[in-house]
Amino acid sequence: MIVMNNAWRTTLLERHRWLAFLLPFLVFMLVGALEPTPDKPGGGDVGLAIPYSFYPWLYTIKIALTLAAMAFVLPGYREFPVRFTRWGLIAGLIGGPIWIGLCLLDWEHAYIAPLLEKIGAGGLIGAGDRAAFNPLVELAAKPPYAWAFLAVRFLGLVAVVPIVEEFFLRGWLMRFVMERNWWEVPFGKAGATAIVLGTAVPMLMHPGELLAAAVWFSMITWLMLHTRNIWDCVAAHALTNLMLGIYVVSTGMWRLM
Repeated sequence: MIVMNNAWRTTLLERHRWLAFLLPFLVFMLVGALEPTPDKPGGGDVGLAIPYSFYPWLYTIKIALTLAAMAFVLPGYREFPVRFTRWGLIAGLIGGPIWIGLCLLDWEHAYIAPLLEKIGAGGLIGAGDRAAFNPLVELAAKPPYAWAFLAVRFLGLVAVVPIVEEFFLRGWLMRFVMERNWWEVPFGKAGATAIVLGTAVPMLMHPGELLAAAVWFSMITWLMLHTRNIWDCVAAHALTNLMLGIYVVSTGMWRLM
């Protein structure tokens, strides 16, 4: 039975190659769309009112479902031999301070939001506000739960997000716009449209951090073109996110998460 199931999964992934790149990303984004913020209950667009206190449970569910999706499409990931170069490490180390520094400037709320207000799109920047859930405060009465959730939060930040986003963005989207048989496009090859989308789409995904997203994801596109290795992009993403997580816990700047 296990052999038959594996054969069915392999056939499905070979027939629908996009699944390996989109399924985990879609699960992550769809569940994430339900997350509450300090000022707004979650799931309002679908008639729900998920309270802020439920955030740890919802985030944990999101990571569990995404990991399940990643496990299902694992054969698709194996098409890219796992190897790392020093460039991924360098990009991640440089990217961490860049992302944090540009986010702290918060020029999006100070300068861009007022301009968008004039054209009726002022809510765009606010749509990117983070949950900013500090488990060490919100769950202070239950320290084991606080630290357990913090571990889950770092698992998502450092291990899940880098793989899910990079495989979606560079493994699928940037190749999809180049060829009909996009899976035949060698990783690391990119035309002008793909390069623009490699920055523009992440900016739309991070509306509250437009400047940081523009600079950071452009740098990772350079990394992709330079090493032609998706795992370097994943490593850089993971290292930057790890630095961000450590900074947030150390300084209490939870609005960055």
